[in-house]
Amino acid sequence: MYLKRPAGGLAFCLFYLASSFTNKYVLSVLQFTYPTLFQGWQTLVGGLLLHISWKLGWVEINLCSRSEILSWLPASVLFVGIIYAGSRALSRLPIPMFLTVHNAAEVITCGFQKFVQKEQTSHLKVCSVLFLLAAAVCLPLCDTQFDANGYLWALIHLICVGAYKVFHKLWKPGSLSDLDQQYINYVFSVVLLASASHPAGDLFSALDFPFLYFYRFHSSCCASGLLGFFLMLHAVKLKSSTTSGQYAAWNFLAKVITASLSPLFFVMTANVLTISCLVIGGVGEALLVYTERTGT
Repeated sequence: MYLKRPAGGLAFCLFYLASSFTNKYVLSVLQFTYPTLFQGWQTLVGGLLLHISWKLGWVEINLCSRSEILSWLPASVLFVGIIYAGSRALSRLPIPMFLTVHNAAEVITCGFQKFVQKEQTSHLKVCSVLFLLAAAVCLPLCDTQFDANGYLWALIHLICVGAYKVFHKLWKPGSLSDLDQQYINYVFSVVLLASASHPAGDLFSALDFPFLYFYRFHSSCCASGLLGFFLMLHAVKLKSSTTSGQYAAWNFLAKVITASLSPLFFVMTANVLTISCLVIGGVGEALLVYTERTGT
């Protein structure tokens, strides 16, 4: 069957939806636009919960080789770029637009495989990637809520995501598991974002945030940290218990549900051209999932 392990997959979709909506609420509705603090908080919560889970024996983490940890640090730098630029972009763009640009990161990985590694690429996969690229390029031109800074940060996010995937393909995995890699990402992100919060001006600017002492801000931030951690945990579990094609299908379903429901909760205006771009992007990712599932 195309979607196996429905319980784990549905839990992943639920956490993806809840995490995306919570982040969007904090960034756009409450307008807490201090990414070094917000992303620093999320990675701190995720790192602490992962560390506690490790010490309690709930998950297995092995960080014995210093050389392997150091070799993974470039990916951690890209991870910081992904979450920082993603936070900036999501604060300005509707979720469907953000996801459409995000999905175009596959253009970088496919281009690297085809033109650098000289791997054989099927016509169907090339077609799917072209659909993703066309959607991401045309969307800003058709978007009635066009925000130049939002799309600029989305582009930076896209590049970081693509570079992260390419690095992961080139990197010799050794003994570092997905949880090991995520643990290093968390620790590195906390250190880098905390040290950057003062030079970026976020540390003192946040003191003027109007909802700083409101319970809805505190509860939303706590929820964002917890949901981000559980999303990561379910993603790792789902990836390890299914094939790459099945995981891609669940990931696609989670994005479709999130993008479809987001206009019901957050402000979004769209015309026929905008919706057409979103549909083209969705078709492109669906074709990509099909190629991953069939190995074509």
